Formats: sequence, structure tokens, C-alpha cells
Amino acid sequence: MPSSTFRAFVVNHHEDSAERMITELAVDQLGEGDVTIRVDWSGVNYKDGLASIHKGNVARLPKIIPGIDLAGTVVESASPDYRAGDQVLVHGYDLGVKHHGGFSEMARVPAEWIVPLPAGLSDRDVMSLGTAGFTAALSVAKLEDHGLAPEAGPVLVTGATGGVGSVAVGILAARGYEVVAATGKESAKEWLTELGAAEIIGREEASGNSKPLQKERWAGAVDCVGGDTLANTLSALRYGAAVAASGNTGGVALPTTVFPFILRGVALLGVDSVQCNLVTRTAIWNRLATDLRPVGLDRLGSSEVSLDELPTALDRILAGENQGRTLVKLAG
Repeated sequence: MPSSTFRAFVVNHHEDSAERMITELAVDQLGEGDVTIRVDWSGVNYKDGLASIHKGNVARLPKIIPGIDLAGTVVESASPDYRAGDQVLVHGYDLGVKHHGGFSEMARVPAEWIVPLPAGLSDRDVMSLGTAGFTAALSVAKLEDHGLAPEAGPVLVTGATGGVGSVAVGILAARGYEVVAATGKESAKEWLTELGAAEIIGREEASGNSKPLQKERWAGAVDCVGGDTLANTLSALRYGAAVAASGNTGGVALPTTVFPFILRGVALLGVDSVQCNLVTRTAIWNRLATDLRPVGLDRLGSSEVSLDELPTALDRILAGENQGRTLVKLAG
């Protein structure tokens, strides 16, 4: 049986403010779900930062435990698919948005949201990857399903110091691609090189050209930014190439033309990690333990915080100051 009370990071959303606090809760305050999990690790995501602030437009409960991903151990289950002692991970769906999430020592979720911990990855490993790592792996899988192969040429990764971008660099490098990482952080060049980037370009080079078509440059791309950066990437793709897009920190508008699509036959592949079906989700996680395992996995989650340190970490990710993944340690 789970312990009677536990600590959690809670955000109370009021009409004109958001109040953050660490508080004691009981399991029956966690909402509906047939599996109760002792959370060992969670991760800090940009979406979590938005869920923690006034007018972040993410939280769908007035009182919410953020945390869109978690890993831990089942302590109680009403589902035949899981039993006490099973190691599992959860991310996406309504977690941390309309259902209490991972910034808590305990979580209760529907069994159909759960992925068994893949063999070859620890619970810390999977949160070093987290939602961001899953999104990166799904992006690479979609590009390869479209026909991308290492011999095709350079592959661009935008927003390369973020969670999705850094894991994408590591996955592509491990699979033998020539990876070009775009970043606005001069201090991150050595780190990106360690993750496998063959070349590093500035943010302005990845986003600053407004021509509808540029010289064909990229055999493929993983875009984590959106906006002008995605438009610029589309205009520089080689004939028949594709970009896998998953982010909008650069804006939700896409100022492009039809030319890349109708003159070069390029493809824009949307990547969604929230409602992705469980079969695909489980398969991608198993591949993250094997053929999609990134270079430098031990470097991706090098920053750890406690629940008490979480507000500062959330402010940092909202300010664009993170490098890689910040992990939240909840167990002992």
C-alpha cells in the first residue's frame, strides 16, 4: 500500500495569478487512475514551465501538479497488466495538464498511459530522455520512414541545445549521420560536439533567410523551433527531403510559400508525442534502448533538482537558459 501522505509541487491558478507551493497530499487527491506509482524521477519541460505560470495557457485544472513525464515503480494496481514492483514510465496524454503529473512523490494514472521500462534503460535514463527524447526519436523514425539515410547528406537540427534538439543530435550521430546543429548559445559548442555534431551553426543562419527557395543544403532536418526557423529550413531542403517538426518556441505562424513543396517535392512531417498511440510509443521506447540510443546519454540529464529547487528550474527553461534535460529527483 502507498504511504498515507507525500510531497508534491502544486500550482494554484487564480484569475489574476498563479501560486506555486510544495504541499503534502494523500493518494485520493491525485484524481482517477487504476495504477499508483512511486515516482523516482521526472523531467523539466517547457510545457511544465507554462503550466506553472499565469496565462501559460497549458494547465486545464485550477489546481494542478505539473510534470508531463515520470518514471517510477508501481506500488498498487487494479489493472491486470501491472503489479506492485513493476518499473514503468508515463508521458503525454493529459499528464501534468488535465491530470496530476510527475512533480510529486506519488502519481496515479490510467493503465493505458503506461509504458513498461525498456530493458537496458534505468528509470533515470528514461527521464534523461523523457518526453523530449521520445519526440526526438519519433522525429528520426519519421524521417527514416520517409527515406532518409546517412549517405544522403547533412541533417540539420534546430534548437539543438534544448531537450528535443540535443537528443536528436545524439541519435542521428549514433546512426552515422552528418549532423549540423543550430544554436544561439556560443558556450554550448563543445557540448554539442561531444553529442556528435559534425558542424555547429548560429541561430541566425538557421532562421535569417527570407527567400522562398535557397540553395539545396539539407538532406533532412529535425526542427524544434517553428516560425521563421522552420520556414528557412523548408526553403533549404534538398529535392524530396523532409523536415520533422515538433516545436513552436519560435512562433506558431509559418511564413513560407508553396514553392518548396511544389518545386522540390519536400515534405513537412508533423510530430506529436502527446496523443501518439501506445503501440508506437512502446516501440519507440524500446528502440531508444537499442538502435535509437543516443550518443552521450549520460550527458543529457546532467542537471538534477529537488522539488524545492523546481521553481528556479522552471523559470530557467521559460527563459531559454537550459542546456539538455533537467531532472527532478523524487525518490529518497
